[in-house]
Amino acid sequence: MQLKLAHWLTLFCLAAAPAAMAQGMPACPEKNLLYWQAFPPGGESDLSARHQQVVLKKKCAAIDTIIQYKAGAGGGLMWGQINTLPGDGLNVVGINLPHIVFQPIEGEVQYKTADITPVFWFHYTPDVLVVPESSPIKNFAEFIAAAKLAPGKMNLGGSGLNSANHAAHERLNAAFGIKSTYVPYKGTGDMSMAVVGAQIDGAVTYTPFAIANRGKVRALAVAMEKRHPLMPTVPTFRELGVDWIDGAYRGIGVPKSTSPEARKKLSDMWMALNNDAEMKDLAARSGFELVNVGADQMDAFMKERITLYIEGAKRLGLGKK
Repeated sequence: MQLKLAHWLTLFCLAAAPAAMAQGMPACPEKNLLYWQAFPPGGESDLSARHQQVVLKKKCAAIDTIIQYKAGAGGGLMWGQINTLPGDGLNVVGINLPHIVFQPIEGEVQYKTADITPVFWFHYTPDVLVVPESSPIKNFAEFIAAAKLAPGKMNLGGSGLNSANHAAHERLNAAFGIKSTYVPYKGTGDMSMAVVGAQIDGAVTYTPFAIANRGKVRALAVAMEKRHPLMPTVPTFRELGVDWIDGAYRGIGVPKSTSPEARKKLSDMWMALNNDAEMKDLAARSGFELVNVGADQMDAFMKERITLYIEGAKRLGLGKK
């Protein structure tokens, strides 16, 4: 599902630019960046931010990327406050799809999708079904058999309500004719201990979690076109008879008061980070599928994704009380 976009970044002619351009950066920020996270430490969003923090420091040694956390409501707490931040081009917020579409449809958050201003989507993480390593369930067929034996008794964790994990859980139930119970956590980091410690029966989560916890959890199926190279024994849902290739996008957004020029500068900077060899290596080893959706492609991309997710929300019954 990786996007193949031809856009390349525009170089800025600023006084501080030559040193940055020598390292493949269009322009470094003039002051420290505040990078706001909508989920607790330890999950995929946090890991992504840490990767970017490391690479950005090597490219822009004079500034720091300061990661801040404001978790709650499956990301909705931070996203509901995004437009209260200064629009100075130095405040960026981690954002997720389909969360920022599903949550407002359900109506339990204090923001609308239109309140979020994305400037760059940097990677995609495929859905994966996992169980604790100690689970007696050894493969997907055994999972389905166990779920059908005791409808509603199997508890599967996920990151947040009305999130990609939540949607994937409902899709799993519908596609394979089972009934399991979704257990939402604030983020993947919070969910981790419950799954690893077998406090719940498993999780519908993302490939980075399965890869980072090899030996602690057992992956049963993955929503990719082909098997993941770091999990070669794990079948795809396509192999299991369901055309399921999906997951979550992660990116950065800014307050609406941020100028178009500042948005473009951030977009180009994140594009340069994504094209850095170290970033590509970190992403590959962690199970992230890099994508490059910048300012020039944003309107078309968001229109397509919003249409798709609205259709998905109708199928899932989101917004119906």
